[in-house]
Amino acid sequence: MDNAPDGSVIRRQAPRADLLAFEVRDRITKPDIEWMSSIVDAAMTAHGKIDMLLIMSNYEGSDLGARFDGYASGVMARSVAHIRKYVVVGAPMVARAMITLSGAVLPVETKTYELSEEAAAWAYLAEAGPAAT
Repeated sequence: MDNAPDGSVIRRQAPRADLLAFEVRDRITKPDIEWMSSIVDAAMTAHGKIDMLLIMSNYEGSDLGARFDGYASGVMARSVAHIRKYVVVGAPMVARAMITLSGAVLPVETKTYELSEEAAAWAYLAEAGPAAT
């Protein structure tokens, strides 16, 4: 398990290399989003297609610098072509609605779960099998 520089995001162990799992435990800062983006960037380069699981156990929002970080925005824009499944556990209601809308208009399969359903999210991704083919 790796931690972001400010410790608000941790990388969780995943059963396969093409599945990235992060847990948000606090407010996301610019160093945190850059750290997370570098991991996603490297995984997209290494595997082509990836799946992502984001667990928002105690999400406290994000700093302005994190929301408008150029590197993170570039990785996010490119991720549309590389992320197969984007699963979020514990997202606030507004975020859940945005994730669902994104899944309807982008070529990324999205799914949300309540925080109490984390095991179901992991099971869903396990059943999906490898993202990279």
